[in-house]
Amino acid sequence: MREKVRRHLGKVLTGAALAAAGTAAMVAVTLPGTAGAGESGGASGGTRAAGQAGPGPDAAPPGVVERAPAEAERGTGRDPLTDDELGRVEKAALAGRLSALGENVTGARGPQRLSIDLAEPEAGETDDPDAPRRADVAFYDYKNDTLVTRTVNLSTGKVERTDTQRGAQPPPSRAENAEAARLLIASPLGAGLKADYKDATGKDLTSPDQLELSGGIYRAAPGAQPAVLDACGTHRCVRLFSKVRNGPWIDTRDLVIDLSARRTAALDRG
Repeated sequence: MREKVRRHLGKVLTGAALAAAGTAAMVAVTLPGTAGAGESGGASGGTRAAGQAGPGPDAAPPGVVERAPAEAERGTGRDPLTDDELGRVEKAALAGRLSALGENVTGARGPQRLSIDLAEPEAGETDDPDAPRRADVAFYDYKNDTLVTRTVNLSTGKVERTDTQRGAQPPPSRAENAEAARLLIASPLGAGLKADYKDATGKDLTSPDQLELSGGIYRAAPGAQPAVLDACGTHRCVRLFSKVRNGPWIDTRDLVIDLSARRTAALDRG
């Protein structure tokens, strides 16, 4: 890994180059660009010209920054969920056995929250202005590798439906990407990542907080991975896109972290 990764240090790859090189990845990644010197120079030149000319008689008055209006506790219709609603629906969705028996990505009690989204209206409610607002709360339970989605009525606070799926693998959350990086850093397979991080920064890599991370789900394909990853798809497995904070990308796409089994493996690229 070290020889391969080193080629990427010292430069920022374009989004197109990374996408072309990583077509087997489950997500597309767009890398940030950097402003050119000409762009910043043009802006400063424009500022100087404006300063020399001075404001004209029809110049707009200086802008005023106003305080954002206070957010209501409850939304209406198809309004986005408010912070208050997000807190209430997560608490309602976690009630009962799921909270007591579930397990999150770190092994702690309670399932891993993935997302909270405003639910689609039920049949016959589309044109009803008084239709109840609902939220779909998705969790991944690492105790038994299941995706649990609970639909909560925002008016009553009650769970109206629970859907449980095995083998369903939504994109990883930020917490899951961080835990995958933590496992990789602690693994012998993370030696190349740590060496290249030190080459780029002069510092030791000890925490996921030192990286900018995104990730995609990896599913097992016949002959495409070592046997240790054959359960990926039933297990929750992640491939990471890793970037030094304010620095270059480090290629970790050939490494897969099985979050369910808490182990890492390298894909054979021939």
